[in-house]
Amino acid sequence: MTEQLTHWTETFSGWISFPLIFMLLGAGIFVTVSLRWIQFRKLKHSFDVVSGKYDDPDDEGDVTHFQALSAALSATIGIGNIAGVALAVRLGGPGALFWMWITALFGMALKYAECSLSHYYRVINEDGSASGGPMYYIQRGLGEKWKPLAVAFATFAVICSFCTGNMNQANTIAQTFTTYNIPLWASGAAIASLVGLVIIGGIKRIAAVASRLVPTMAVLYVGSALIVLFYNYDAILPSIKLIVTQAFNPEAKWGGVLVVMMWGIRRGLYSNEAGQGSAPIAHAAAKTKESIREGAVALMGPFIDTLVVCTMTGLVILTTGVLDSTDLTGAQLTREAFTMGFTFAPEIGTFIVNASVLLFAYTTMVAWSYYGDRSIEYLMGPQAVKPYRWVYVFFNFLGAILPLAFVWNFGDIALSLMTIPNLIAVILLTGTLKKLTKDYFSRKHITFQEKLLAKQ
Repeated sequence: MTEQLTHWTETFSGWISFPLIFMLLGAGIFVTVSLRWIQFRKLKHSFDVVSGKYDDPDDEGDVTHFQALSAALSATIGIGNIAGVALAVRLGGPGALFWMWITALFGMALKYAECSLSHYYRVINEDGSASGGPMYYIQRGLGEKWKPLAVAFATFAVICSFCTGNMNQANTIAQTFTTYNIPLWASGAAIASLVGLVIIGGIKRIAAVASRLVPTMAVLYVGSALIVLFYNYDAILPSIKLIVTQAFNPEAKWGGVLVVMMWGIRRGLYSNEAGQGSAPIAHAAAKTKESIREGAVALMGPFIDTLVVCTMTGLVILTTGVLDSTDLTGAQLTREAFTMGFTFAPEIGTFIVNASVLLFAYTTMVAWSYYGDRSIEYLMGPQAVKPYRWVYVFFNFLGAILPLAFVWNFGDIALSLMTIPNLIAVILLTGTLKKLTKDYFSRKHITFQEKLLAKQ
């Protein structure tokens, strides 16, 4: 029975993911053109907002701009940045990385759109906390007749939180640490406890932890990758040239251009999560009166996730030559690349990848618990949030000790099915988004420090 379910879900997951790739890319292009390449025109403003120049502690919301971005990135920067990139480069060739870059550029605009709308249509609860996400801008933006679509999104988001965002991540950590002879149950108990300590406190504790862990893990991983590239500096330019040329003229062993495009676009879209509707839930909690300002923060997500972190993984694999010297794939290929890259201390390279797997997966589990609890609150009310969090912790333990082929496939299906309602809403609300964008950037905005000086 289990084998039949695994086969069926794997088939259905593959079937639904193919058209979804074109839907995501098409939506990204549509939003980019509609907003006149907002991701390039306003990138500097994004950095200004993230730096805290406009943070006002008196604004409604739960977290700062930086904390909201960190919470979203903690879910986005995950195993896909380590294993997914390696898989794309192995099966699609070096050119797949080029198409990942393309998806990131269009994904920046799509992330701006969905997160601006999420903040604009959010609700402030009686306790002062914020709730937002696609389910809210579907119902409040498109109208009550669209509520079934909002319910569908929230339902699939809850399912996805247990599968892709939780059990699968716990399983990856537990399997990784069997190399240190740590039993699966021990890893599961430790992981569940650490996750529970954070998520029971809600978004404020999640954001506080994420704002510390995300920069730490990014610096650890990217910094280590730069060390490897420093020792292989002579291979950097040839590798970049290989990425570009193989994107349009791949070697026979990687198939045609369409195959390379599909691997790069698919891994890029699933890596930065633009259009999937998860990140808007985190960005809706930001302390600001300006929804477009939070959208400007959100567009940095694909930039950091794909153009920085994924690129580092790809370049380390190519410059160290492991793609040709070994048949490994996934996280094992990335681990081998870092091990070889640290020629002066190979064990350091191995440790860095293992530690990154732990941090990336842990922060993903923590962030997805918030996506799930906002979705369950929408479906069943605030009284369902605490029970959901405890069940989430229990499933975290189960994920570490059970074989998860079926859960992986089921989670991918749920992720695909929550993406479709979100894309429909974003496209239909683009007119509203254009008006909000025009209004925001037509006004002069003063920093919080300028506000304080004006009051004195």
